Amino acid sequence: MQSLAGRMIGAAGFSRRSYEEVESDYAASGSAIGVVVVSSLAAAIGVGAVDPRSIMGILAAAILSWLVWVGLTLLIGTRLLSESTTHADFGQILRTTGFSSSVGILRVLGILPVIGPAIFAIVTVWMLLTFVVAIRQALDFGSTARAFAVCLLGWIIHGVLFFGFVRAVV
Repeated sequence: MQSLAGRMIGAAGFSRRSYEEVESDYAASGSAIGVVVVSSLAAAIGVGAVDPRSIMGILAAAILSWLVWVGLTLLIGTRLLSESTTHADFGQILRTTGFSSSVGILRVLGILPVIGPAIFAIVTVWMLLTFVVAIRQALDFGSTARAFAVCLLGWIIHGVLFFGFVRAVV
């Protein structure tokens, strides 16, 4: 069994083994949520939030929109685009996608002058790709394309919610 840091690094590096491990470890739910909180805090700082109210608002929006994304992904992946081998519950999706947000900690670099926004954007796309691997493993998909389609649909809705709220707060 990997450590928290090992699982985070594995998730950021697209390790199927790391995702399978957290998927089956019911005790990892709290750690997965913790990773999302830290990643969301990094995003709040990375988009330029400086006062506590803005940081807390963006943090809340990021966590809530992630939960919406998890729910949408579960619905889309198990009902609309499922395969015959697909089976998952909310906890499995929560844990795998929670750890897929590990790389999001790098979004704090969004505050860097000139290159910060590009880093933020690259890390956001990297997170989408780790989310795809997480969903492929959690939903037992044989197709990465199917996992990508499920994630993309949920991510679009997630992005609208998150960035719409950020613009309203900052």
